[in-house]
Amino acid sequence: MFHTRLGCSSISFRHQVLPEALSTMARLGFEEIDLGALPGVCDHVPYVLDAAAVDAVAADVAASGLRVRSVNGDVGDLNAVLDAGQRHERERHLEMLLTLAAKTGAKALVLPCGAINHEPLRGSLEEDIDAVAAELIAASQAAMRHGVELWTESLHYFRLCWNLERAQLLADRLAGSDVGIVMDFSHIVASGGDPVEFVDRFGGWITHVHLRDAIPATEQASGNINLSVGNGKANFGAGLSALRNAGYQGHFSLELETRDVSHDERPAAAAKAASFITDLI
Repeated sequence: MFHTRLGCSSISFRHQVLPEALSTMARLGFEEIDLGALPGVCDHVPYVLDAAAVDAVAADVAASGLRVRSVNGDVGDLNAVLDAGQRHERERHLEMLLTLAAKTGAKALVLPCGAINHEPLRGSLEEDIDAVAAELIAASQAAMRHGVELWTESLHYFRLCWNLERAQLLADRLAGSDVGIVMDFSHIVASGGDPVEFVDRFGGWITHVHLRDAIPATEQASGNINLSVGNGKANFGAGLSALRNAGYQGHFSLELETRDVSHDERPAAAAKAASFITDLI
């Protein structure tokens, strides 16, 4: 029904418990998902993640029959200064997320691009971006041992690397590493950026694409990234055409953490968005 490279993030149905969310996505016709593991955003994966929790989530996914493209996780602020105990807990949590990615057959674990704060935590922007890059590269080396990849959403409107310029600074530091870049239409648009320019800059590094609509902060205070596809200012046609022209062969995921539809309307809205995007891909 939908394009074979188009999936749906479980974040789209974060109000449902994981088995119900998986059932909803399968019933709509999706065959592939991103699995949300973001504390405070999507609780489909417990933040206190131990071996038993990993097995339980993997069992739910296996029972659904859905493929997992990526696990969208968080191990804390990558630009924070950690003491020994915090470092140990980060490494433990990372290992559990990578174990979950491997057990669910995911291609990659996705980590953010720094703290939910535009201001540096270490004294200078350069120091913070250096720290984020070093953490991502180390995580990619750990991921390799689990047989999965490590990707980062290199432009996230609410985090340290919130615009094209900062995404470029991070990408420069990741050059030559195995860290892939996730492109998110909503965060690019909310920051005032152009998805076509993002592709022009990072096309060769883009490994995955998140799809959601947005309004730029210049038009609405603080921006708005929680809009259904078609209800914002994202030019999906131009952005997807740019990806196609750049030779992008990766997959796409509807990440519909939207607030312009009710929960009852959400399944129909997801199906409508999937049909629209399928025609553009």
